Amino acid sequence: MNLNLSRFPLLIELANRNWEVFAITPEGKYSSNYPEYGIKHISYNIERRSFNPFLELKTILEIYRILKTFKPTILHTFNIKPNIYGAIAGKLAQVPIIINTITGLGSFYVENNLKTKFVRRLINIFYRLILHFSDYIIFQNFDDLKYFHKNSLVKKKKATVIKGWGIDTRHFSLDSIQLETSKRLRKELNLSKKTIILMIARLIKHKGVLEYCRAAQIIKSYYEGTIEFLLVGDFDKGNPFCIEKNKLYYFIQNNIIKFLGRRDDIKELIALCDVFVLPSYYREGIPRTLIEAASMGKPIITTNAVGCKEVVEHGRNGFLIPRKDSDSLAEALEILIKNKKLREKFGKYSRQKAIKKFDKNIIIEKTINLYKKLLQKKEDFLGFKSIL
Repeated sequence: MNLNLSRFPLLIELANRNWEVFAITPEGKYSSNYPEYGIKHISYNIERRSFNPFLELKTILEIYRILKTFKPTILHTFNIKPNIYGAIAGKLAQVPIIINTITGLGSFYVENNLKTKFVRRLINIFYRLILHFSDYIIFQNFDDLKYFHKNSLVKKKKATVIKGWGIDTRHFSLDSIQLETSKRLRKELNLSKKTIILMIARLIKHKGVLEYCRAAQIIKSYYEGTIEFLLVGDFDKGNPFCIEKNKLYYFIQNNIIKFLGRRDDIKELIALCDVFVLPSYYREGIPRTLIEAASMGKPIITTNAVGCKEVVEHGRNGFLIPRKDSDSLAEALEILIKNKKLREKFGKYSRQKAIKKFDKNIIIEKTINLYKKLLQKKEDFLGFKSIL
């Protein structure tokens, strides 16, 4: 449920192994892609930012009707609302196996004002309730698993860690990029022979967007004309933590950063950069962009924060810096800007780590093995269907 391209490799592999796979998602950009891979798509409606109890109940009932119609053996949900609503609807529809994946805890687990504390407590109450309905919980890092244990939200016997989504490391490799493509892109973006720093993220406060801009301002004050800072991403409309446009536009108008907005040529942009940066203090699962940058053989600077530190080993494939610290980010950047050999050394280790830890085949096998383990406990169900 609530699927996107991150889950596609798993779904495709299941379909290739003759599982009957359904994808329940809101209608969107990738909806038409599912049938091409033998995956049946079912659309449903959900409002990400809504707290209207009538709309939320309507969504739960809609999911319930879908589950009653298709009678799956396995229901696998992702993200906060689909996890909660899917578990409730799955229990009501008597789905034999319900699995939730916790894809990070998000912004409400970062701030500590009255509103975020209230929302966090509310989310925890719902999680404590619905995780009793679920057969198994997958976490993407051990910090989130520890948080759930500490707050009595999940039992140890019902939880495991599978790190990240997994990516195609053959696809995300420098070998897959043609030299002419990089030359064309560099010319298109007017980058000349500059050293390129890149950040890709949703434009919300906790991704460290403003810290990145301020570090760029520091670096450019004494490396004027030789460094370019690229920022890729779009404004997350309706998100209470979205960056105010006027704050970002100051850095754009003063040529401190080059803002590219939303892009589809992510792999090509990563190939172009010399250093990849994500100064996030968002409560991440594991940021996919960090895994992609590692797979592309790039040195990485990120924070010593939950999720981010799973990808970077300080001093081996990049630097881990304190959260909310533009000065430390600028210092780490200067080290890598000055030292091309160190960038190459870090990049080589990034590539090795991505292949060893985050290749899609590793993640897919761990997930399918979990399905099989749970199915063995339900020996009465043969010829099952799965909804992911």
